[in-house]
Amino acid sequence: MTLDNHSLDYFNGTPWFVYECTIQLDPSYRRITLFLLYLFVFMVGLLENMLVVWVNWRRRHSANGVLFCIINVSLSDLMVIVLLPFFMLEVTMDKVWLWGRFLCKVTKLIYAVNFYSSSFFLAFMTLERYLSLTRPSSQTFFPVVGRRRWLVCGGLWAFSFFLALIENVHVDLLEWDEPGCYMVPQHNFTEWFVTVASFCIIFQFLGPASVIITCNVLIAKAVKCSPDVQGRRDVWLVHVYSLVFVMCWLPYQMVMFLLLIDDIDPFLMTCNTVEVLYFSVSVVEGLSFLHCVANPILYNFLSKSFRDNMINAVVGCIPQEETVVQRENQPSAPNESRGEPGKQRKLSNGSTSQSDVGS
Repeated sequence: MTLDNHSLDYFNGTPWFVYECTIQLDPSYRRITLFLLYLFVFMVGLLENMLVVWVNWRRRHSANGVLFCIINVSLSDLMVIVLLPFFMLEVTMDKVWLWGRFLCKVTKLIYAVNFYSSSFFLAFMTLERYLSLTRPSSQTFFPVVGRRRWLVCGGLWAFSFFLALIENVHVDLLEWDEPGCYMVPQHNFTEWFVTVASFCIIFQFLGPASVIITCNVLIAKAVKCSPDVQGRRDVWLVHVYSLVFVMCWLPYQMVMFLLLIDDIDPFLMTCNTVEVLYFSVSVVEGLSFLHCVANPILYNFLSKSFRDNMINAVVGCIPQEETVVQRENQPSAPNESRGEPGKQRKLSNGSTSQSDVGS
């Protein structure tokens, strides 16, 4: 996403940073690490998110706004997961792009849309969760039925597309020694990069992180103060939601912020520091892909409601003759009950699991 603009400053006809750079970084280890990381996210994340979309889509008509956001988060993550084979080969061939100009622009655009939309829907899901707990009788952002849900959903996707398009305008296939897919504006590089990096930090991280952390803290406080909550041991999950989001995106945003500072004042940091930043930007960007693996686990697989619906969905796909034979072979237990009503866990407004609401 970035290019070093220090080459504009020369000393006796030679770029100034040539005299100061002493660090030697081997890019081969970075390529191997990124390839294995992309492979892991592709294999695990594809399976997880497809399962989440399949199970939740089956109950979309009876679901509330929280579950509707979960479906959109998984769809957003699937968008970038299907692009990982392109990125894996690009990393292996040291940024050589083999699929032409059209796929160069399309893949970068889809990735940038996911970059924003995933955070937006996570933030709105957390806000929706907080409102459903504290104001259950009030109208929420995503009603169960109606046009308002689709308008808000379409608005989030449209805003994500707009922010992604600002970056994608300058994406192109550049023919140097080898063809490569880069984001390089022809004019006013510093102004463009500062603008894009600022949008990235504010809209993708600071804004959603503020909503997610604030709402989760308020949710935890409300759950602790609720007298009829039976799942108090799950309160810690609320803070895990915030922690995972910060862990996935903070390293990348910190590197981008330091690169932004370097573009504004090229002489503020040493050459070795800048070299490390440019070396690590692709690594922390790759680590951010782990949110595609973490989101299904946190917001779905840890939920008893989701696990029950997943089991029912799998059982529903088994031919009926097999299920009848299995039931006939099972010993009957007339005295066995499903549990006393008072001991069954209720999916109350105090439940901290995102998928348990409205199940």
